[in-house]
Amino acid sequence: MNSLQLAISSSLGPLYLVASDEGLTGVYWDEQNVPYLKDQSPGDAGSHLLMAAEQIQAYLNGERKDFDVPLAIKGTRFQQEVWNELRRIPYGQTISYSELANRVKRPKAFRAVGSANGRNPLCLIIPCHRVIASNASLGGYSGGLDRKRRLLDLESL
Repeated sequence: MNSLQLAISSSLGPLYLVASDEGLTGVYWDEQNVPYLKDQSPGDAGSHLLMAAEQIQAYLNGERKDFDVPLAIKGTRFQQEVWNELRRIPYGQTISYSELANRVKRPKAFRAVGSANGRNPLCLIIPCHRVIASNASLGGYSGGLDRKRRLLDLESL
């Protein structure tokens, strides 16, 4: 399988995009562990990276509210359920970890939901920053709370 990486500059700091021929597989902040790719070969991965870079820049410039780049993420069935539900949170809205647990029909599993949320490999694309604590505090975020606040501010929350 062909895979490629692309580093981009953004208003929130460096981002590292990873894609395969099937779609985008990761978007990482510089503080995160970016997967090392030993086989970087051209193919459809390059077009997925360019599409993702354009869409992320448009989002951060306030010109885009969602993403339609093809995705090829891997995770457990539970993680996939959580990540799919995250994609349903509308731009400009937040929900709590508890509400997210209810939406995936596991109301007592809010810690597991939080863990799956934290393992989201596609920050921004899958909007995990829209999940906050029940007491309205920010909770956590892979890119740091300052970035989470800035993303929520961008979406006018």
